Amino acid sequence: MRYLGIDYGTKRVGVSVSDEGGTMAFPYGIIENSKGLVGEIKEVCIREHIEHIIIGESLNYQNERNIVMEKIDEFIAELREVVAVPIVFEREFLSTQQARFFQTDSKHVDDSAAAIILQSYLDRKNTKPFLETLAKSAI
Repeated sequence: MRYLGIDYGTKRVGVSVSDEGGTMAFPYGIIENSKGLVGEIKEVCIREHIEHIIIGESLNYQNERNIVMEKIDEFIAELREVVAVPIVFEREFLSTQQARFFQTDSKHVDDSAAAIILQSYLDRKNTKPFLETLAKSAI
């Protein structure tokens, strides 16, 4: 199963994809946030056979929705009209700053941030069955 990760920004949108097994996230590209954004995301979904979209949930320091989250909601509403795959939020906190720490090429910070968001989701998703199995074997 392939996943698409999105780090939504008001100017640029970072995009990442997973491997076929849904275990590793890789930076894919950066798309300008313009009127053609939704169409470009749809094309990536078709080209890469995406089955789930994971988008960073933008919250402030009090864990409340911020201004960017309103734009993300509008983006998701438009996206749901053109893609028929589940769209899931993944909490993200300072993913762009994390990407800047690891990414020496500033041109690739946004797609690296998207990979951090997607990898966080994949790690949590893939660890849960292991922990459930571990818990059952301890009984």
